[in-house]
Amino acid sequence: MTALNRVPSLMVRAGTASAFTLAAVSGSIVAPGLASEAEAATSATKALQVAAAKKGSPYKYGAVGPSRFDCSGLTLYSFKKAGKKLPRTAAQQYNKTRHISAKSRKAGDLVFFHSGSYVYHVGIYAGKGKIWHSPKTGDVVKLQKIWTKSVWYGRVK
Repeated sequence: MTALNRVPSLMVRAGTASAFTLAAVSGSIVAPGLASEAEAATSATKALQVAAAKKGSPYKYGAVGPSRFDCSGLTLYSFKKAGKKLPRTAAQQYNKTRHISAKSRKAGDLVFFHSGSYVYHVGIYAGKGKIWHSPKTGDVVKLQKIWTKSVWYGRVK
């Protein structure tokens, strides 16, 4: 039985299952409008894995990899490896994402740190209140707890 043949019976059994769940179970989706959400979830997961694989890489202002990164350089590099294009700076990346609430955030979403309306830092949400990011000069790419409530979330389209 092919994946396409399984999808209708999976949809009946799954009821209100998310597109991501159906994609994970069947490997494909035939319901209109759901494929793009599943594709975004897949690229976000891959970008998160790429960022995690860069653990310990040194921070360098303006660097976009593959061995040194600034904050937006890490997110740009990670999503590029996952097949998605992002602009260069944290503020530009914020403007290019679909803005979501903290309640809606998922692993692989971008976390934007701001002061008023000024976006000054970005990382990739890893779940459980933590992000992968490249913090500052003298530091390295690492997993760290979100340290402020002054954050916005964005999902790469």
